[in-house]
This record gives sequence, structure tokens and C-alpha cells, in this order.
Amino acid sequence: MQFTNLDLIDPILKSLAEEGYANPTPVQAESIPVVLAGDDLLACAQTGTGKTAAFAIPVLQHLYEQRVHGEKRRIKALVLTPTRELAVQIAESFSAYGRHTGITNTVLFGGVNQNPQTARLLRGVDIVVATPGRLLDLMGQGHLHLNDIEYFVLDEADRMLDMGFMHDVKKILAALPKKRQSLFFSATMPPEIVKLAASILHNPKKVAVTPVSSTVEIINQHILYVDKENKNSLLAYLLQEKAIRHALVFTRTKHGADKVARFLQRQNISAEAIHGNKSQNARQRALNNFKSRETRVLVATDIAARGIDVDELEYVINVDLPNVPETYVHRIGRTGRAGAAGTAYSFCNAEEKPLLRDIEKLIAKSVPVLDGHPYPMTGQETASGAATPGGRGNTGHPAPKPQVKSGSWQRGRGQGKARRP
Repeated sequence: MQFTNLDLIDPILKSLAEEGYANPTPVQAESIPVVLAGDDLLACAQTGTGKTAAFAIPVLQHLYEQRVHGEKRRIKALVLTPTRELAVQIAESFSAYGRHTGITNTVLFGGVNQNPQTARLLRGVDIVVATPGRLLDLMGQGHLHLNDIEYFVLDEADRMLDMGFMHDVKKILAALPKKRQSLFFSATMPPEIVKLAASILHNPKKVAVTPVSSTVEIINQHILYVDKENKNSLLAYLLQEKAIRHALVFTRTKHGADKVARFLQRQNISAEAIHGNKSQNARQRALNNFKSRETRVLVATDIAARGIDVDELEYVINVDLPNVPETYVHRIGRTGRAGAAGTAYSFCNAEEKPLLRDIEKLIAKSVPVLDGHPYPMTGQETASGAATPGGRGNTGHPAPKPQVKSGSWQRGRGQGKARRP
């Protein structure tokens, strides 16, 4: 199927062609007709499936077809999303797909001066993409109201729940017109999210693509056993491989992200950290540097990385395994996007073995162990069955360049990538 088969208007098709997009992803192919038909939508879709375009494209088309020229712009569409980074990226998508429609959007998020945002609202705008806190602040100050909203999108609903935003979301819902089209996107559907969806949606059409157990099938996954104190040295060792030109690295804590970034910088590897304690300007600058390839390694915590969408990212490295197995899928889903191949390396120490078992249970497969590196975990059996002695200590010096070895040190390399929105 191609976008030209979805009854899209020429201005949007022209934008998609300019972006190099011809074929919709499954969630786009299923969701766009539903939204264009005016139905509410309940979509269970993982990060990296192209869900932003699944709602942005039909919302743009509706607004384009309904717009009365010469009329002052009123906010007709609201997209609510949990993080600032994701809000910015969604707004960028609206701008890209709608560049020939004349439909305008703005993004509202906290951590920055509100004056530029309120000035934009004063001039009039068609679409608002917002995080809950800043939206409620500006509503309380009288800078905007939601009386004219015709299209409401709740994105990353499960992450809203995880981050404690449900109270704010419900306050915003209470301010929306009863008559509207609502689109609900969530990667998982725990009971609380199912209940919330039932309260928001009216006879929704349901779309479910890429179940959590299959999102990882196209990603080359590897486990590397390593003692906790040697993780940074193993990371530097991995990055000696020139094929890893660009990598997103995950840590469990903000402090850990800063520590890893500083360590890599001392090894002359360009790296920046991104997490909730960084200012919004610092986070956006780090993300832009990573996207432009000025920075080779971006070290992130889970919440900060939610919504990071980088074209042709081939490598994700988990320095720490996450406590929640679903988070592992979200992390490695930063690569292998839209059907393309990717590689994920995950470090595991003795204390993290139960976390690895939970991950393997969720994805219904064993993650292959990659041995042959110079920092094996003390007492860990290799693939050949031999127990290793204690690994080399973390000396703080650059690790030697890895040698590719038959049967042990084999890197999965991404194949050619087909770009999709």
C-alpha cells in the first residue's frame, strides 16, 4: 500500500513525497482511514511504529478541509503528550506533513519562559501540542481555552500514568467539549489505561499493531555479562568499533547518565547526557547535536529518552538493565524503526540476572550472550561452557579496539533502511 491509496489531499501527499515517504506503516494504514471517517480511535502501538503520522496526517486533512479563510485561527486540535522532547517532535511532524496546508501549530511545555508561547497563542493557532503541566498553567492564566477543540489526541497514555499525570489529564479532559473526535494511543493497556480510554472514547475503532513480543524480532540483540565496576570500560571498548558511528546509551539513573557521559568524554568519545535535571535548553541542544551527528553518543534516562526519534539510528546500548521489562522493549525500539534493522547491546551484572529473566519472559525468547570481550563477569560461564576468571579492572584508560572473533565477538550490522514517517 502507498499513501496515495489513503484518500489524502494533494498538499499532504506533496509533503510526504518531499520527506521521502511513500508507504505507510501498518498503524498508519489502519488508523488514517478511521480518523478520516470521523471515528474515535483506540490504538495500541509501540514507539517506533509511526504512530505520530497516524494521527497528524488525518487531523491536518480535517483542518485543511474545514478551514474558513480570513477567520481568526482558533485552537481546533489538541495533542497531549507526557514529555517535552516528544511534544517538540510531534510539533515538528505537524509542520513537516502540513507545510503546504497553511495549518499552523505550536508546542507548549514547561521549563522555559512562557512568553514566546503565549505570544504565539495570541496570534492564533490551529493545533496545540502540549505537556499537561504547562497547558494547565496557561489555561489557569487565561492565555487559552479549549472550547473550540474538535480533535483531541492523548499520546503515550501509559507513560502519562507512569509519570503521575493522570490527575492533570483528567482536569484537561473536563475542560474539553463533549462533542469532539478523540484519538487514544498507548503502547500497553494496563487496567487503568483501559478504564481511562473507556471514559474518553465513544464507540472507538480499535487498532493494535506490533505486539510487545514481536517488536524486537528485527533487532539484533546481545547480552554482555560484566561486573558492575567494569561497565564503563566495556562501553568504551564497544565504541572503539568504528561501525558504531552513532549510539543511544541508557542508564537507570540521572547520576549514572552524567557519570557515563563524563567517562566517555575522557576517552575522547563525543558524548552528552540527557535527563530530567537538565534544563530544557540543554536537553534540546543535546538532542539536536545527536540528531545532526555532532555528538556520537547520547546517554539518556528512560523518561528523558521517551519520544526521541532519530533517523537511521542503528545502535542502542543498555549500560543498566531496566527494572520494568516493557521498558527494555521501548529502549531498543529506538532502533529497528519502521521495519529497518538495528542492534542492541545490553550489559548485565550478577544483580541484574533476575531483570534479564523477566525481559526474556516478556519477549518470549532468549537474548544471545556475546562473550569474547575483555571484561567478562567474574565466574560467568562463556558460550563454550568455560568459567571466566575475574574481568580486567576499570583502569579509566581507553580499552583496546575490539577484535571480531568467529563464534564469539560478532556484531549485528543494520541492513539498508527504508525511511517512513
